[in-house]
Amino acid sequence: MTQACVSDVTEAVERAIAALDLDRLAREYWDQNEFLYIPEFLPRDFVEATLAQQAQMLKSGLNRNYIPGHKKGGSVSYYAVMEKAPQFIDLYRSDAFRSMLNRLTGVNLLLCPDNDPHSCALYYYTEAGDHIGYHYDTSYYKGARYTILMGLLDRSKQCRLVCDLFKDVPGKQPVHRELATAPGDLVIFNGDKLWHAVTPLGEQEERIVLTMEYVTNPDMGAFKRLYSNLKDSFAYFGLRSVFKRAYAPRSQS
Repeated sequence: MTQACVSDVTEAVERAIAALDLDRLAREYWDQNEFLYIPEFLPRDFVEATLAQQAQMLKSGLNRNYIPGHKKGGSVSYYAVMEKAPQFIDLYRSDAFRSMLNRLTGVNLLLCPDNDPHSCALYYYTEAGDHIGYHYDTSYYKGARYTILMGLLDRSKQCRLVCDLFKDVPGKQPVHRELATAPGDLVIFNGDKLWHAVTPLGEQEERIVLTMEYVTNPDMGAFKRLYSNLKDSFAYFGLRSVFKRAYAPRSQS
């Protein structure tokens, strides 16, 4: 990926943010219990020509996993994304993008530590039946964890992000949402508040999603870090990928 292409991603993000009514979106975010869907945040033709192409190039290195009754699919970790697709990292670390998220969420969102394989990763739904069961994106950090999803490719008729807003909120009736997350669509939510899943992929369909995680406090206890890495190993990225990189010696600058 050339520097010019990376700059194109940065410029596209800045243009997209400038076109948004952030005050209205912030109200919508809070009215929906810290959940927001922005359709076509980035132009679909731009995403398909840049980010989706890079995701396809990384597909050969994805780790597939199957947890009966909960999850089936493929993933590429932050470590591989950082080495082979820097434009995703450029988006994740964008000051303009993070400033927008801060304004919407009302908190100062920080990058995840470099030993978190989920910081900026890719989810691939490439085989019939690929899905994720209902769950919260539970934070093992000392602060809250926020999830941002961006659609990169959606050649499916039935694979959808499904959400139950206000689940377990006293006095509130849950609100069910189903989203296709087309290329460029953006979803933002507090991981501890959104009960969500992905419905099964159909035959000869494909779906790819970028996930980015931010936290309010990047500290995590040793036991919770071990538990988090074990979960990521079996449910997403594989033991070798997670533990080889998470505990690799740090180079001295």
